[in-house]
Amino acid sequence: MLKMIIPMILLLPTITLCKSKQLWPTALTHSSWIALLSLQWFKPTTELLIFSNCYLGVDKISAPLLILSCWLTPMMIMAGQNNLAAEPTSRKRTFIIITILLQVSLVLAFSATELIMFFIAFESTLLPTLVIITRWGGQMERLSAGTYFLFYTLIGSLPLLVALLITQTYTSTLSVYMLQLLPYPYMMNPWTHTMWWLALFTAFMIKMPLYGLHLWLPKAHVEAPIAGSMILAAVLLKLGGYGIIRMTMTLAPPLKMPSYPFMMLALWGVVMTGFICLRQTDLKSLIAYSSVSHMGLVIAATLTRTEWACTGAIMLMIAHGLTSSMLFCLANTNYERTNSRTLLLARNMQLLLPLMSLWWFSASLANMALPPTINLMGELAIIVSLFNWSNTTILMTGLGTLMTATYTLYMLITTQWGETPSYTKTIPPTHTREHLLMMLHILPMVLLMMKPELIQGI
Repeated sequence: MLKMIIPMILLLPTITLCKSKQLWPTALTHSSWIALLSLQWFKPTTELLIFSNCYLGVDKISAPLLILSCWLTPMMIMAGQNNLAAEPTSRKRTFIIITILLQVSLVLAFSATELIMFFIAFESTLLPTLVIITRWGGQMERLSAGTYFLFYTLIGSLPLLVALLITQTYTSTLSVYMLQLLPYPYMMNPWTHTMWWLALFTAFMIKMPLYGLHLWLPKAHVEAPIAGSMILAAVLLKLGGYGIIRMTMTLAPPLKMPSYPFMMLALWGVVMTGFICLRQTDLKSLIAYSSVSHMGLVIAATLTRTEWACTGAIMLMIAHGLTSSMLFCLANTNYERTNSRTLLLARNMQLLLPLMSLWWFSASLANMALPPTINLMGELAIIVSLFNWSNTTILMTGLGTLMTATYTLYMLITTQWGETPSYTKTIPPTHTREHLLMMLHILPMVLLMMKPELIQGI
């Protein structure tokens, strides 16, 4: 693991000393090299945990998310070039450095084998993301969005810290490897055990986010720049799912009853956010609520604590990370040409940008989970595992799937067809950089369609 983190850290002095004209090429080359190396260094294996030292390790749960974090960094830098084109070199350099620090925090969070180290890395992702939202956001509402994001995250972090300290008190260790060897339970009475799991889950439920704790997400997505929206949707939301899976596999399992309300609330959120998406007029807000819907399925799956459900949850997290990041990139291409995120003010784009409409079509099919996409494989595994847990869940999962297809088609038809507004009849053409960005999103999805076992969870 250290051999992976050292090149990321070495990129910081490289960017600091780099000349202004070579800033973007150097950052892209170096981060792309790290992304390619991650494919070799983070290979999923059949062993429980591979240690590079006593604090960092990688297994089949963390490997896909580590690769996704490294793969997304050069795409964030590439997507942010146009937004930062008019800014001075010092601010461009600051943006790249913050992006690298965020990548290092994510790699440490996904590879930590000590739970306190995981907590520190989990919380350290807050500051770079907050800076990206509040400094490079498009509107003045970005300060309000940053406040929502900050306080929702901090509200959940304190109970998580207390729960980890209680675990240390009962077990005398917070090592993931050692906790899996300890007998269960940890000498807690049922009420204490229930409150302990509630404290553990709070931070992860907010980060996912669970429906009802999701109000920070649409504001953060809408006000964030394209790089912030990409990292939020693709990786930061997955920290919550990874945390739930890691905790439920490592610590004493929760009692059955306390997890039922969260599972039903998550499934209810899938249906409700589908209806919310149907009445959205803001394109980025629609994609953000779509993320809440998909993460609701992941939350419900992880709480069942079955191998099938965890495998489906990890598959859906990877698939959603690539799909939602691509949708935000497509929304940004429209915004850069029309200066509006309103759906009705950017119509008939397939006539003005015909090749970009192909990317819109591909991303929409993936978001609807049409075969043979990995989105479908993940959703099917989750739906089957939930149906095995309770037959009545098929009503909400089925309705949620129908709503997903409906609002995705609504988004595609509204943006690509219809009467062209008069002020958008002449817009700048797309650039090679934008098409390369879409290709880098599509390529992993195509490869995973051909070999989906690369992201099997357990």
